[in-house]
Amino acid sequence: MSKGTIQDVTLFSDALQEEMQLLIYIPANYSPLYKYTVLIANDGKDYFQLGRISRVADELLENKEIENMIIVGVPYKSVEDRSKKYHPSGEQHVAYLRFLAHELVPYLDETYPTYQIGMGRALIGDSLAATVSLLAAVKYPNIFGKVLLHSPMVNEEVLSQVENIRTPHSFSVYHIIGTGEDEVKTTNGQIENFLQPNRLLNSLMQEKGFSLFYDEFEGDHTWKHWQPDLKRAIKMNFSL
Repeated sequence: MSKGTIQDVTLFSDALQEEMQLLIYIPANYSPLYKYTVLIANDGKDYFQLGRISRVADELLENKEIENMIIVGVPYKSVEDRSKKYHPSGEQHVAYLRFLAHELVPYLDETYPTYQIGMGRALIGDSLAATVSLLAAVKYPNIFGKVLLHSPMVNEEVLSQVENIRTPHSFSVYHIIGTGEDEVKTTNGQIENFLQPNRLLNSLMQEKGFSLFYDEFEGDHTWKHWQPDLKRAIKMNFSL
């Protein structure tokens, strides 16, 4: 099987006033003559290491099951850094959303032959990284056309932002949650019910008329269940 390459790039963010690491998967058949869909992964290092997303993409591209794509992982620096940027109430959250939409996307469009339209860009994330992915699309629905959510953290703020969106048709949502996620130990040591708020989010999105795929798997809040789902998630969203 032909294997793509992963470039380790650094981009300075004016919005965040810091250097941001990027892990950029370039497919084996890459050519500047082709156009590429872009998938941006929050929790970027986790998606490459625990999710093995590059291997999934290699296989699907080799079998000509999906369109040409570049995958961009944005790693977090620490648990604290992750919370500051990803959590809706985090002090750097708004600046991080601005970085994704107004710094990362223009950089990718300038550097690679991308489709410079919303439907040519997608966001993916797990847990809190899924939350920030969803909220980025809610804030910038013309920039991000697809969102893939693995067990997002959903609270009143998330539900409120989704409730207030005026353009639910601007982006599509792929959303899964585990039936065993009613007692999730979060990074701050609390035990929280992720399942019920995710069901509320799904109901709200259905009411608002989102283009939506929703599924519940038997399992808990871990990569043991998210990793096997990646093939379906990518095929469903990027099939030829």
